[in-house]
Amino acid sequence: MRVIVIGAGIVGLCTAWHLARGGATVTVLDGGPPGGGASSGNAGAISAGSVAPLAMPGVLKQVPGMLLDPEGALHIPARYALRAAPWLARFVASARPARVASIAEALSGLLFGAMEQHRRILAEEGALDLIRETGQLYLYRDRDHYAKDAAGWELRQQHGMRLEFLDGAEAIRALEPDMRGDYALGVFIPEQGSSVNPRRQAEVVARGIERLGGTVRQEAVQAVTTGEGRVTGVATASGPLAADAVVLAAGAWSARLLAPLGIRIPLESQRGYHVMLPEAGINVQRPVVPADRKAFISPMEEGLRIAGTVEFGGLDHPPTPRRAELLLRDLRMAFPQARVEGAEGFWMGHRPCLPDSLPVIGPVRRWPGLWCAFGHGHLGLTGSAPTGAVLAQAMLGPAPNLDLAPFAVERFA
Repeated sequence: MRVIVIGAGIVGLCTAWHLARGGATVTVLDGGPPGGGASSGNAGAISAGSVAPLAMPGVLKQVPGMLLDPEGALHIPARYALRAAPWLARFVASARPARVASIAEALSGLLFGAMEQHRRILAEEGALDLIRETGQLYLYRDRDHYAKDAAGWELRQQHGMRLEFLDGAEAIRALEPDMRGDYALGVFIPEQGSSVNPRRQAEVVARGIERLGGTVRQEAVQAVTTGEGRVTGVATASGPLAADAVVLAAGAWSARLLAPLGIRIPLESQRGYHVMLPEAGINVQRPVVPADRKAFISPMEEGLRIAGTVEFGGLDHPPTPRRAELLLRDLRMAFPQARVEGAEGFWMGHRPCLPDSLPVIGPVRRWPGLWCAFGHGHLGLTGSAPTGAVLAQAMLGPAPNLDLAPFAVERFA
């Protein structure tokens, strides 16, 4: 089977790796280098237990604050509010309790064993050093502060996440001695992990595809081509490329390639930012998350990365430098002694987010030969390896155990 994978982000790369390993002739196409977008700039967290959707019951009362606070962890600029309104309406609708339960069930099935799936790829490529399994730590001011997120944590526990509560600053410092912020409650998740270099991880997977006989080309796809009622390949600047199947894994740009095929989906870019500190002067053992800011403070090979914030703004507007600067303030809330001189890598990337927090994975019924793997939102790195495994099985056989119906693109029809 000849397969073209559109997108060299970590989801597309993991999918191509599994397809090539399964015997398909694979070509990966992307206008940028492997892992060059959100796959390189994320917080590095691998969070198999993160099954709670972003839209939880009670989210409606938070929306006005999103619009009014320019320094909030989640911000919608006034210029983009009308454009974001239909997405927000779907987002709020997905927060119904019954819908939340079904979303969590689907995510649990997809993400179960995510760490093992990452290990499988990296072990075969000789790069297990990329994974750190020291858990993740969330920080809360007190029990009242935690209560705002309690429903999400309870949902995660129902699906098997193990939590350890750290009462008091001293208990937190026993795990992270350099924490000096005003946080008195910690939630430690021992069975989660992280990547110490998401870009290098993507590059390792890309080299693995080539080792398995596939091709990774830096060439943009202009359109998905069709003929006689099915997908036949893609169009590029250098000409058409034929394929038996096409996998659309173009992240936040996927909707633009689907629209000419008559498929419209509510895909938004939740623009995320990061700042790198090569010499922060503090020792952080694992991703640490001040929960009031939703920022990840992640130790990486090249220094300390502070990543986070959510900004609606589309694919075409320039970055907002202030969003990246706020991350340094978020760092100081937990580690006021950190050195921020020499901060570099003020970065912005596009998280492909759907209002129900479920990615689109599987075949497109209207167009035989077209498969999807996009929309993982804040769980792109986590979901990449399991998505690649399940989609390759669905395409090549044997049929996967996971029911792909909850992830179908047709749910937005």
